[in-house]
Amino acid sequence: MNNFFYIILALVVLWILYKQYAPVKGLRALTPEQFQSEAKGNKVIDVREIHEYKRGHIKGAVNIPLSQLQQHIDEIPKDCKVLVYCQSGIRSKQAAKILVRKGFSSVAELRGGMMSWKGPTQK
Repeated sequence: MNNFFYIILALVVLWILYKQYAPVKGLRALTPEQFQSEAKGNKVIDVREIHEYKRGHIKGAVNIPLSQLQQHIDEIPKDCKVLVYCQSGIRSKQAAKILVRKGFSSVAELRGGMMSWKGPTQK
């Protein structure tokens, strides 16, 4: 009985990890160079919290924290590419999942987040 519990627990943990890190259908992960070239003329969203955004963000990005994305989803145009980023790539992937589920057809994320960004930033 004790081993059965640990097997079930391990399966649950593996399922959670898979759901967290599994590829998202319709989501492209861009290198910083690709992200920078595709950002021009498209919607760029920084999904970090406001205090992180104020420390420095990609020029032209708007701040919609992941915690508030559902409430502000109607403010994001569906007729253009949407590029999202965060600090490391975890929150942006979650944001991208939300956007894809809500019907956004062209969503991309910055692979590695701000930690990989070498381009210009603004405060």
